[in-house]
Amino acid sequence: MNVQLLREWFDELASAGVDRGGGVTRLAYSAEEDLMFQKVASFAAGLGLSAAEDCVGNMYISFPGMEDEACHTIGSHLDSVPRGGMYDGVIGVLAGLLVMEKVRRLGLPIPVKTAAFRCEESSLYGLATAGSGAVTGSFDVPHLKRVKSLSGESLYDAMTKKGYSPGTCVLKPMLDFTEIHIEQGRVLWESGEKIGVVTAIAAPTRLKVTFHGRQDHSGATPMDLRKDALCAAAEVILAVEKAGRDEKHHATVATTGVVQVTPGALNVIPGAAELRIDIRGIDKDSISRAAEAIRGAIKDAERTRGIPCDVEIISASDPVALDEGVIESLAGAAEKSSLSWRRMASGAGHDAMKVAPLYPAGMVFIPCREGISHSPEEEASLEDVALGAEVILEGIKIRRGMV
Repeated sequence: MNVQLLREWFDELASAGVDRGGGVTRLAYSAEEDLMFQKVASFAAGLGLSAAEDCVGNMYISFPGMEDEACHTIGSHLDSVPRGGMYDGVIGVLAGLLVMEKVRRLGLPIPVKTAAFRCEESSLYGLATAGSGAVTGSFDVPHLKRVKSLSGESLYDAMTKKGYSPGTCVLKPMLDFTEIHIEQGRVLWESGEKIGVVTAIAAPTRLKVTFHGRQDHSGATPMDLRKDALCAAAEVILAVEKAGRDEKHHATVATTGVVQVTPGALNVIPGAAELRIDIRGIDKDSISRAAEAIRGAIKDAERTRGIPCDVEIISASDPVALDEGVIESLAGAAEKSSLSWRRMASGAGHDAMKVAPLYPAGMVFIPCREGISHSPEEEASLEDVALGAEVILEGIKIRRGMV
């Protein structure tokens, strides 16, 4: 693989969405995410490849004349969390281009494409893998209209403002799909292994919980006459942590990632408090138990404090088992390369989980420094990215009977 070319691409992308507070901020359907797509399209043009968008802005990069052909597709996403890292998602798209560059340079008879999906991160709208989900049947137009940012803008409106028309297209045909990604955990980093062949992807269940208390003067309202929405929410926040800890032996985790208080003033008792809760794991029953425990805590807080609460399911997915044929080919490629590797599950969600119900899908992990991700401190080796891309290409060759 051409590591020097990979480095040039990566350095060019590094300036997009730089956040003054550290890291990069390339939120879904923002100008910064747009810039990332424009730059990647220019990289493709430099290789003599064509780039085209679909009805929600996902981009497919093809060899000329193969735009409508089913191909072995490699890809990931280009958006980021606020003050995130530069590797998450990006390396999966660049690895696809790297494979295409090698296939063309060596004249290999392999139909391959790269896909770059929009809005993989849930940071802005609370809905993860929205770009891939919108074209694979996971999220219909009413769903896209229902999910909103904290400012009140729906994801559907964000898409249409950019000139896209959600609900009018489906995923481009694929022979199969492979996504390469930093692990976002410590397993590979601590073991010293170079490659993780992913067998399954954890499912996220996400809730929006809103307590409706009574907004009052913080100095003039006695403690026994208060309807403090934030205090009710605080009980649930601790219950979320407990639910995750109670299910830790099943690798289920639970997080309260967003707290929004209204009106949010020092001298005002909170009249409303909104939580956004993330539950995920690879054991469906364990996820259900955690969710039920959290719902129980919500009801307890409502009852004991006399504060009503609305609960909205933002999204709920089942854990996804990846394709055994793709898994075995990637394992065979890793073994053949003499790289240290292991089979492993993914605790984080990825676009591959949306593609998997329609086409054979697999994933490759590479290590990231100390397992840090979604952080300005996120870091991985571009040489490892190239190794992962090589494993993907060799896996495709195995599936095509070329080795």
